Amino acid sequence: MTAPPRPPAAAEGVYAALDIGGTKIAAALVDAGGTVRSRERVATPRTGGADVLAAAARLLEGLGDAPVRALGVGAPGVIDPETGSVASATEVLPGWAGTPVRDALAERTGLPVTVVNDVRAMAYGEAAAGAGAGFHRVLHVSVGTGVGGALTTGGRLEHGAHGTAGELAHLLVPERGPVPCGCGRRDHLEAVVSGPAIEAAGDAPHAGAVLGRALAGLLAVLDPDAVVVGGGVAQRGAPFLDAVAAAFRAEALPPLRETPIVLAGLGTDAPLVGAALLAKNVQGSPL
Repeated sequence: MTAPPRPPAAAEGVYAALDIGGTKIAAALVDAGGTVRSRERVATPRTGGADVLAAAARLLEGLGDAPVRALGVGAPGVIDPETGSVASATEVLPGWAGTPVRDALAERTGLPVTVVNDVRAMAYGEAAAGAGAGFHRVLHVSVGTGVGGALTTGGRLEHGAHGTAGELAHLLVPERGPVPCGCGRRDHLEAVVSGPAIEAAGDAPHAGAVLGRALAGLLAVLDPDAVVVGGGVAQRGAPFLDAVAAAFRAEALPPLRETPIVLAGLGTDAPLVGAALLAKNVQGSPL
């Protein structure tokens, strides 16, 4: 007796996803196989957490009337895994710290809501359905309005004892950046490598080299199978990414130099796919 054919992913229902960033909010409907079916985006309000969530809820309403099983949210800052609230955040998004993301969106949408840090959402998406899918242990790096990082092992997120495993933004660098890090300091990686820092300095290759050197030291500690680089800056391509790879190869310990450094396969959809698949997993559907 043969098993009945598995229904197509679209027939299993869809999952809503939000990617809340410092400059934009993206929303999408994602099927059970990780394919984005529709997406919308809007500028992020700079007037506090309540306004950000109101804008996010309105964006979800514009995605259509397909039956949605759950909502996954990638949000900046350190997310309390028990409450789905923002335990701490920098001023990349003013007034964001303390925002009760899970409870507020559950009340607005009537859906089960799963909340995770936005870079961890990206990492989960890439590990499940993107450039990290073929590797066991992966360091995921996001370079956009800010800089972030996350670790996955066997497709699962590593959070660490304090929820900051894989974080890159606050690594010390031997120069002052043209803009402050989200925490206010200028000698942190984010102050030199973020999108606003690159725009201010006008030198993407230099920023890439600084990131490459930072990765050379970090990989001596973490020793992953691969590094996946995503975010808006990474999507610009060669001048930045080539500089990252060249500086890493020049500075890394010999056993680490051939570690693959690859561009995120899902592009800017990665946090949306990851958030949706996390919501799916929490709802009990196997990945």
